[in-house]
Amino acid sequence: MIFDKKILITGGAGFIGSHVVRLFVEKYPNYQIVNLDKLTYAGNLENIKDIENADNYVFEKGDIVDLEFIRNLFQKYQFDSVIHLAAESHVDRSITEPLIFIQTNIIGTAVLLQVAKESWKDDFSNKLFYHVSTDEVYGSLERPEDFFLETTSYDPRSPYSASKASSDHLVRAYYNTYKMPVVISNCSNNYGPNQFPEKLVPLFINNIINNKPLPVYGEGLNIRDWLYVVDHAIAIDVIFHDGRNGETYNIGGHNEWTNIDLIKVLCHQMDKKLGRPTGSSEKLISYVTDRAGHDMRYAIDATKLKEELGWLPSLQFEEGSSFESLEIEGTETFSIEGFNSESRPRQQVSLNIKRASGVTDTVPVILRIDTEIEFTYYRNRGILPFVLRNILNSKNTTTAHAS
Repeated sequence: MIFDKKILITGGAGFIGSHVVRLFVEKYPNYQIVNLDKLTYAGNLENIKDIENADNYVFEKGDIVDLEFIRNLFQKYQFDSVIHLAAESHVDRSITEPLIFIQTNIIGTAVLLQVAKESWKDDFSNKLFYHVSTDEVYGSLERPEDFFLETTSYDPRSPYSASKASSDHLVRAYYNTYKMPVVISNCSNNYGPNQFPEKLVPLFINNIINNKPLPVYGEGLNIRDWLYVVDHAIAIDVIFHDGRNGETYNIGGHNEWTNIDLIKVLCHQMDKKLGRPTGSSEKLISYVTDRAGHDMRYAIDATKLKEELGWLPSLQFEEGSSFESLEIEGTETFSIEGFNSESRPRQQVSLNIKRASGVTDTVPVILRIDTEIEFTYYRNRGILPFVLRNILNSKNTTTAHAS
C-alpha cells in the first residue's frame, strides 16, 4: 500500500500518545502510523487495542535512546515525519530518579533528531520533526493576571522540567543549525481516559474508590490549567498540519483550578457515583509536606494557537459580545461583575450563577477578551464532572482503578 505520509509517533502507548495515535490512524487512512513505545510502566497497548488491526497502523517496541535501533527503524519505514511524545513525565519520580529523565528526555530526543537528520540527508522538503513539550519549562507564575506566552523565558524548577527544557533547546538547535523543519508545542496539565494512576486525577479517583488517604501537598493552593487530552490530540493534529516551521505553540485548557478545589470536586462527584453520603470522600483528604521546588501556578495563554490556527479547547464556556448574561439549558443564569472594557485584556472578575432553585453562587473567573469573550471557571460546575464521567466509563481506566 502506498501512503501519502509515513509518521513515527513516539510514546504512542502512553496517555497522551495513545489519543494522538488513535486520532491519526482513524482520521488519516492514507497515512502510515508507526507507534514506537518502550512499554515501561506507563505504556499500555490496551490503550489502543481498538485500532491495533488497522491497515495503516504498526507497533514497534523499542527505546528512543538506542541509536542503532532508531537508525534501523528509519531505514525500514523511511519516515518523513516524527511526532515525539515519548518522555518520562512524573515530577515526583524525577526528584528521586533524575538520571532516568535525563537519559530519556534529553538523550532520547537527541538520538531522534540526529537520526532524522541522517535519514533525510538534509533534504527537508515535506519533512517535519514535531516535539511535544510541557508548560513546566516556564517555571512558576506569581501574579494572577500573568500567563505563559511562547516568548516567556525558561525557568525550570525540577529535574523533569529541566530535562524537557533541554530537549526543547535541542530541537531549536537543529532548526537553527541544520535548518531541519521543526515545531514545538508546550501544553498544560492533561486529564482524561487512560491516564496512568500516578497522576493527580486518576490517583485520587482510585484512592477514593478504595478508601485510601488523599495526600495534598502543602495547603493545596497550587494552581494548574487543565486540558482535556482529546482536545490536546486535536491541537497536535492542527499544529502538525498547519503550524509554521520553527514556531512554538502553547496549548492550554483555559481551565484553572487550585489543587484543593479540584480534589473536592472529585470527592463530591465520586460520592455521588459510589452512592456514599455527601462529604464522605473529603474526610480522606490529608495535608502533607509540600514537594521540593513545587511551582505555585501554571497558566497557558493559547492566543497564538487560536489566532493562527483556529484551535480552542472544546470543553469551555463561550459567549459572543454580550456582557450581561447567558442561560445554559434554561436552568442557570450567568452574569458578570467587575468587568472594565478599557482595562487589561485578562481580568479576574466575579461570575454570579443563579440556580434554578433560586440560589445564587458567586465564583471568581478569569475573563479573557480578544475577538470574543471566553468564560473560564476556577471552580468549574460542569466541565470536569463531564470528563470524570468519561473517565469512569472508560473500560481501561475503570479496570486500572479497581485493581
